[in-house]
Amino acid sequence: MPVAAMRVLVLANQKGGVGKTTTAINLGTALAAIGERVLIVDLDPQGNASTGLGIDRESRKISTYDVLSGQERLGAVLRETGVPRLFIAPSTLDLVGFELEIAARPDRAYCLKKALSVLADEQNAAEAEERFTYVLVDCPPSLNLLTMNAMAAAHAVLVPLQCEFFALEGLSQLLTTVEEVRKSLNPGLTMHGIVLTMFDSRNTFAAQVVADVRGFMGDKVYETVIPRNVRVSEAPSHGKPVLLYDLKCSGSQAYLKLASEMIQRERGNGVAAGGKGADGRDSPSGFLRAKAKVVVCGPLKQTEF
Repeated sequence: MPVAAMRVLVLANQKGGVGKTTTAINLGTALAAIGERVLIVDLDPQGNASTGLGIDRESRKISTYDVLSGQERLGAVLRETGVPRLFIAPSTLDLVGFELEIAARPDRAYCLKKALSVLADEQNAAEAEERFTYVLVDCPPSLNLLTMNAMAAAHAVLVPLQCEFFALEGLSQLLTTVEEVRKSLNPGLTMHGIVLTMFDSRNTFAAQVVADVRGFMGDKVYETVIPRNVRVSEAPSHGKPVLLYDLKCSGSQAYLKLASEMIQRERGNGVAAGGKGADGRDSPSGFLRAKAKVVVCGPLKQTEF
């Protein structure tokens, strides 16, 4: 199975506190809930995605640092989570010094891409239902070499954007970075979409931010808006995605809708099950499931949207 058969999406925003890791955890959970097999690659030295999925720091003997430094295969560091079909490659603080270690290497921007290629080759011998269809890469809140590695390995960039004024300031810089990566490292990289997060309907300025972003970015902005929700904030302290913590809350329902919208965008971009995308790349199975109703198994129950 070629690496392109796994849709690799990077969640990036150089501003912290915009809901990037929360989106990685809960979008991954929602995709798994509707039948996809998902891997989250934690590239943030803080390791919040790993913690939020119940992987305690003491148990992270090997991590994405070992993968990027070439000491371990990506497949060797994968951990199961409490969500069926959702796996994570955890991170540790060792990643803090990664940039300095590889700064002089000519292939310094392609460490993750090589690791994903090896993983894809390993999965070639696996049964179809055991192959990952989505890889979500959670990046640190900066445009550093870790983020460059993620973008160099990805098919598309997904940008979580908080519905506040300061969150808008860095958007143009991020878009410029994506364009530079496309030109120099990864010609196939696209902007998948912008996810508006932490929306507070009581705040009139938040609505103005939504209107401004939609006016500037058009249909690149997802219709689904993630609301500010206390249950979403509480869930990581329990080591659970919000869909396991409280399936019926507004945050959980929003992430289920986001997953459905994302798959619809995949279909709209010509990514069809068993076929080729608009860019000629192979596409994973399962992208074209029609879903008026989502039926999930394990800890999640049936829900509709």
